[in-house]
Amino acid sequence: MLDLARLRALHAVGTHGSVGAAAEALGFTPSAISQQVAKLERETGTTLLERRGRGVALTDAALMLVRAAEQMLSLAEQAEIALEERRGRPAGRLTVAAFPSAARGLLPGVLARIAAEHPQLDLRMTEVDPHLSVGMVARGEVDLAVTHDWDTVPLPSPEGLRRTPLGEDVCDMLLPEGHPLTEPDRPLVREDLGAARWVCQPPGSVCHGWLLSTLRAAGQEPDIGFHVGEYQTQVALVAAGLGVALLPRLGRGVLPEGVVLRPLTPAPVRRLYAVWRGEASRRPAIVEAVEVLREAARP
Repeated sequence: MLDLARLRALHAVGTHGSVGAAAEALGFTPSAISQQVAKLERETGTTLLERRGRGVALTDAALMLVRAAEQMLSLAEQAEIALEERRGRPAGRLTVAAFPSAARGLLPGVLARIAAEHPQLDLRMTEVDPHLSVGMVARGEVDLAVTHDWDTVPLPSPEGLRRTPLGEDVCDMLLPEGHPLTEPDRPLVREDLGAARWVCQPPGSVCHGWLLSTLRAAGQEPDIGFHVGEYQTQVALVAAGLGVALLPRLGRGVLPEGVVLRPLTPAPVRRLYAVWRGEASRRPAIVEAVEVLREAARP
């Protein structure tokens, strides 16, 4: 009998293209993934991974096992859902992916409440960029994702996934004291921002793409001097007078001295969603988690 955990490890390597990426997705070390695949090779008497330069490639036999693993993992999930549904209460393991500001500003309270009300539920969370989390749900790497999109960058909707809106997250301009745009003589609009030097998320992120498309639509080409993923670092750079930033309210925390907050008109808004696989919609843990997320995200 093939070991399901070892098949899951091989499936992750095939999905993500490397042992390291598979380890990150499953929450293990690369050594642990390599050991699982090596054990599977011994069990099957078959070479499953071949060295290709600095990486690895799956053999034909491994690709066959990966296809079988997809079916077996799906069946195992269905069995787990059926058992939990039979109990009528959340149980088992629930893995949640969340983008950084939601992981900081929303999930701690949500997970603490669920853990207190359902101690038999094993809760796990991983922080991941929103453009990656939907794919993780679709591949079965996590059960539920808290993600977001913008009006110009809609959330992808792969077949087989369900989603529900959780609310909206308004973003404000953060400016260093003394900056010309801090003068509150009139509302701050997007056309005012062309001469500003920006602190922004790195290229490839949803927020970076939104900033470029939005300001270009207003006839402005943003001068991005600092590409920073962590919001607290962005705030520190603004406080030091090095640029301006557009930051969401969720998980932002208290602003330090030297930073002036001004609303932008019209206000930029991120739309928040919970996303899960449609076949898990009956699972009590999913139903409970989505309801608690809705309540926590209400203004």
